[in-house]
Amino acid sequence: MGDIFESAGETLAYGGVGIVVMAVAFVALDLVTPGNLAKIVWGERNKGAAIVLAGQMLGVGIVVQQAILASESEEGLDYGLVSTAVYGLAGVLVMTVVFAIVGFITPGRMGAAVLEDRDGRAHPVAWVQGVMYVGTALMVGAALS
Repeated sequence: MGDIFESAGETLAYGGVGIVVMAVAFVALDLVTPGNLAKIVWGERNKGAAIVLAGQMLGVGIVVQQAILASESEEGLDYGLVSTAVYGLAGVLVMTVVFAIVGFITPGRMGAAVLEDRDGRAHPVAWVQGVMYVGTALMVGAALS
């Protein structure tokens, strides 16, 4: 019975690390898009911003999941939590750099383009960027295995 509670505690600890990494990712995305991202998604119900945010959060979840799997070692829980946080934050950095690079090589400002909803439809670039977050996460996740 003790193993169940110990595993539940470890799950909560890894979940806490994942929440922190997701919060950092949210702030990073907020920095590269114009305006207040929370207000734009929840207040204005902007579909493009929601698509990009959803892609990013799914990507971060993939990276954290792979980081947790890669962190299993004989070093103990502390090592696993720290390595998960470091790998997760590295994934956020890589995803943010990819966003910036794509924004640099495409016409206009990417951060502004993803927020362009017209006639109730998101700009196609929002879908591209959302999927790029997931694709980048898969690459980072593969590097961790």
